[in-house]
Amino acid sequence: MTETTRSTESTASVARLYLALELGSTKWILAFATAPAQRPRLRQIAAGDLTAMTREIVAAKLRFALVPDAPVRSCYEAGRDGFWVHRWLVATAVHNVVVEASSIEVNRRARRAKTDRLDATKLLALLMRSAGGERVWSEVHVPSPEDEARRQLTREIETVLADRTRLRNRIKGLLATQSIRLPMTRRFLATLAAAQTGDGRPLPDGWRQRIEREWAQLQAVELRLRTARAERNTQLADADDQVAETARRLCTLRGVAEGSAAAFSAELFGTRTFSNGRQLGALIGLVPVPYRSDQSVQDQRISKAGRPQLRRLAMQLAWNWLRYQPESALTKWFRHRFEAAGGRGRRVGIVAVARKLVIALWRYVTHGTMPDGAVLKPVAV
Repeated sequence: MTETTRSTESTASVARLYLALELGSTKWILAFATAPAQRPRLRQIAAGDLTAMTREIVAAKLRFALVPDAPVRSCYEAGRDGFWVHRWLVATAVHNVVVEASSIEVNRRARRAKTDRLDATKLLALLMRSAGGERVWSEVHVPSPEDEARRQLTREIETVLADRTRLRNRIKGLLATQSIRLPMTRRFLATLAAAQTGDGRPLPDGWRQRIEREWAQLQAVELRLRTARAERNTQLADADDQVAETARRLCTLRGVAEGSAAAFSAELFGTRTFSNGRQLGALIGLVPVPYRSDQSVQDQRISKAGRPQLRRLAMQLAWNWLRYQPESALTKWFRHRFEAAGGRGRRVGIVAVARKLVIALWRYVTHGTMPDGAVLKPVAV
């Protein structure tokens, strides 16, 4: 009786080439191997030299006696080079993964050798272990070029807001050194010209000229912020892509403004898919991290994974939710659990509210499930 081989079975393993990339600003280190016990082949190329990388991949296949069309698996750490390297590798039929740098295991000794070549070798070993089925790291979700482009406007607004705060604080600091406090209004330059130091002297020209230049830079940042916000509002009103539609749906809830809706849509709901709320909570870093070993139990607080800006936005949104959705089940839960807990207790509680709220918003835009007790904004006539 003749036995047939099923499609899921294989009589021989396919030889693969493994490639780990250590990406630097001026040079890249490439580490090649085909098996864990094999001595890696290390090569150095100029940063961004894709022709040299292609040549080294072909040379590595010849060195390890692989067929020209042998599959290649590669990896590199997420960093300053972003995802363009990943997209080029995928376009050249290389199975690549982008690794979250903080998830890579390291030796915990206080002093350990660290070079680019050692890092590439370590990354190569982890890649082969990952290909064997071990869970050795966390992989980064690579967005499409279109989704990545849609995130730039909300991230620009975040950057400009930080620049504005930095400039305002610098101006206030410079004035404080002369015991001067001025309201930062449209008449700032006029009041600055008549300002006197704490000991009654006119503000010296050197100080005044520097502050005037700082003020001019602040006005340029303010103009850029207004322009970016206007562009965001225009996209929310007129665009027909998934990010804009999701943001508009979020804006129908009382307590959710355009800025929060645009950021959460561009970073999470409009460009990513989640299987459950635990994945979403873990992504934004609002889940607790347990530590229980023998009789030792410690509170390590939240994981703080992901982008800090999203966590800050979630916390601000949680406070707004308590204010504008007083009859919602989430607000009532917070008041019952943390109203009388004092300042620290309320801060702990608002983290839980933020996590629950982000998950509730995801269910609202994905499955149409209205947050319990929440109300919509009145429809403009």
